[in-house]
Amino acid sequence: MRHRKKFNHLGRKSAHRKAMLANMGSSLIKHKRINTTLAKAKALRMFLEPLITKSKNDTMHNRRVVFSKLRDKYAVTELFREISTKIADRPGGYLRIIKLGNRLGDNAEMAMIEFVDYNTVYNVDKPAKKKTRRRRKKSAKTTEPAAETNTATEEKTED
Repeated sequence: MRHRKKFNHLGRKSAHRKAMLANMGSSLIKHKRINTTLAKAKALRMFLEPLITKSKNDTMHNRRVVFSKLRDKYAVTELFREISTKIADRPGGYLRIIKLGNRLGDNAEMAMIEFVDYNTVYNVDKPAKKKTRRRRKKSAKTTEPAAETNTATEEKTED
């Protein structure tokens, strides 16, 4: 039975799967965006988001824990220096998965996984629209006589 077995094994043995996720994670940290299959992107998000959360608190213990998973000291340095400062106020959801369609060769679902704060594909922070107040417009006939009466009263006061 598969009760409470959450993660996707991706058709690989555990050593191969851990090595693949470590390599994909370090590539994502270096390049901020990678293209892969949808299943691998979802597995990578589950693998990498807890490590990004650990990078918010820069201690030697957290660096060693992240290094034991990623196995790339340059990626760990990049994660703790640049990425952690940019995502410091974000409570979670550091990665975004965008579906790209199917691959030509084997029809596999492809996806792009990227950091939310490093997006350049589309602008998430849209400028806020200026709120307009809706009023019932007065007809032009009612505004014109008022203008005439104002000029007529001004002429009377000048005399």
